[in-house]
Amino acid sequence: MKTMKGMPVRFTQEQAKRMDDFLAGLERHVYPENPSPLHSEITRRAIKRLAEIYPLNGRTRVLDIGCGQGPALAIFQEMGVPAVGIILGEEDLAECRTRGYTVARMDQSFLDFDNDLFDVVWARHVVEHSVFPLFTLHGFSKVLKPGGILYLEVPAPDTDCHHERNSNHYSVLTQSAWISLLQRAGFTVIEGETYSFTCLAGDDYYWGFFCTLP
Repeated sequence: MKTMKGMPVRFTQEQAKRMDDFLAGLERHVYPENPSPLHSEITRRAIKRLAEIYPLNGRTRVLDIGCGQGPALAIFQEMGVPAVGIILGEEDLAECRTRGYTVARMDQSFLDFDNDLFDVVWARHVVEHSVFPLFTLHGFSKVLKPGGILYLEVPAPDTDCHHERNSNHYSVLTQSAWISLLQRAGFTVIEGETYSFTCLAGDDYYWGFFCTLP
C-alpha cells in the first residue's frame, strides 16, 4: 500500500485478501435482532420526529440500514412510505420477507445502490457494528440525495449496559466523536436527541442525530 504524501492509497491483492478474510471472520458475530418494546417505542418516537422535520409520503424513498426484523419498515409501511431494508443476518432477512417487506442481504459499508437514490437514510443501531465508521458514513452520503435526511442512532459508551463490550460492537464512541465523523462524511447535524432509560442492567442511553446533506 502506497502511503507517500500526495499518492493515492491502494490495496495490493494480498492486502485486499487480508481485509476480505477479516470481514468474513466477523460474520460469526452477526445475531438476529429480535423486536423489543423499548426499541419499538424509540423507533416510533424517532420516526414521528423525522416526519416533522422532513415530509414523508408516497414519493419519499427510504433506505433502512440494518433493518432487523422490520420495526421501522412496519411503521413506514403504515404511513404509506416506500422503504427498502438491508440486513446481513439470514434469520432477520427471512423474517422480513415473510412479513412482505422489500429487503436485501447487504453490508452497510458496501451499499450496492446508485448515488443520490434515497430521500431518507435510516440507520438506527448499525454504525457501532462498523470497524471503519467514517468509511461507512461516506457510503451513506453517496446514496442519499442532496437535501435528504440521515437519522443515525447509536448507544453511548460506558453506561451500565457497557455496549462497548458487545461482541460485535466495534465503534461505541463518544457523542462528540460521532458528530465529528458525521461532519467529515459531509453531513450537517441539525438536531440531536438523547434517549435515557433504565433497564435490567441499570441506567442506559442512546444518542440520535438528525442530519442533512447540504
